Amino acid sequence: MSEDLRILIADDQPLMSGALRVLVSSAPGMTCVGVVANGAEAVEACAAVEPDVVLMDMQMPLMDGVEATSRIKEAHPGIRILAITTFTSEDYLVPALRAGAGGYLLKDAEPPAILGAIHAVHRGESVLSPAVASKLLASIERDHPVVGPAQARPGDPDGSDLTDRERDVLRLLARGQSNPEIAANLHVSESTIKSNLTRIMDKLEVRDRVQVIIRAAQLGLVTLSLD
Repeated sequence: MSEDLRILIADDQPLMSGALRVLVSSAPGMTCVGVVANGAEAVEACAAVEPDVVLMDMQMPLMDGVEATSRIKEAHPGIRILAITTFTSEDYLVPALRAGAGGYLLKDAEPPAILGAIHAVHRGESVLSPAVASKLLASIERDHPVVGPAQARPGDPDGSDLTDRERDVLRLLARGQSNPEIAANLHVSESTIKSNLTRIMDKLEVRDRVQVIIRAAQLGLVTLSLD
């Protein structure tokens, strides 16, 4: 029998952190290993209790969630970070994802969605609230203009070595589908999709699903969609 996921909560609002603690503690397969009130404490707690997933608020005293995420991922690459916040602004969204957050969820999300996001992030998937997904796609399109494989700089990955199956995975990933959804669409196992994604990341020289989408969009390999 697998051990419970170890969850650390970082939020300076007692009502929110308390609600998250109750939610996590009552969920099968999860254990809350600590609650902290700022980013500096989150960094220290990760070293002390080694959680599997951190629920990270973005705006906190002493050290915000973006900086804390960056420091945690640098020191503990295996710890997953799920940003959970009231802010939809790109000022937090894009920096949080670049810092290594595996997902960005709004605090008004329903409890089942929060629990599902924790599991998805722990599996290495990316999770975005629908309200912020459009902002991310707009940011990608604005800040990473399409250049196309033929226009990539010499030596840069251009996606030309991607297989047809890997291109199919990319297309579905750009629609926001999870690993199980991609596997179901392509009639293969979830482990096969994980292997495909690992090879895609290697070929495009990126480290996570968000960067895969950014690089693929920049190269014109996918059309971004929320449908």
